[in-house]
Amino acid sequence: MRPDLLLRLVCALACGASLAACATTPVQPWERAHLARWDMRWDPDSVQTAMKQHAYFSKEGSNGTIGAAGGGCGCN
Repeated sequence: MRPDLLLRLVCALACGASLAACATTPVQPWERAHLARWDMRWDPDSVQTAMKQHAYFSKEGSNGTIGAAGGGCGCN
């Protein structure tokens, strides 16, 4: 076989194998409990995350990069 034909064949097989490996299956209702655990969330402590975001945006608003006016410690 010619080298360029062999290379194209190998590339086509690699692309086909990578696309076949990316199959998605829907999550069944009885499997959702495993994904809804508190340690699987992005922010396990939602109160702490809300407090951090409030303080961050209150401070960032004072220099005008976020677009909100205001500033200070965020204790309003």
